[in-house]
Amino acid sequence: MSPRRPPATVLVVDGANVVGARPDGWWKDRAGAARRLHEALLVADVPHDEVVLVLEGAAKGGARAGRDAHVRVVHAPGEGDAAIVAQAQAAAEAGARVTVVSADRALQARCARWADTGVGPTWLLDRL
Repeated sequence: MSPRRPPATVLVVDGANVVGARPDGWWKDRAGAARRLHEALLVADVPHDEVVLVLEGAAKGGARAGRDAHVRVVHAPGEGDAAIVAQAQAAAEAGARVTVVSADRALQARCARWADTGVGPTWLLDRL
């Protein structure tokens, strides 16, 4: 019998919320802001096995959907919150320990059933 691996750790990122946390002109180029966030996540100092970046609207033009190293980009078919909840639920049901990054308290409350932890954008931005 092989030893059981501990559950993976998954960081689910509310891309719009994190990008919107800094008034750096992101609203002029949402796709560019999403691209910069994706690139930063590829080299970020986070203690998670997988990072799931959820993008919505025009931001989806900044990073293609799919996996790039340990970062997986999900394009929300509609509003991003539903996709974030779905990603947190899927990861938890697969046995992962889940952290959701968003300053949106209502979204954090919706994810609380599946997420072990909720953190704000500043937590993530400090690690980029």
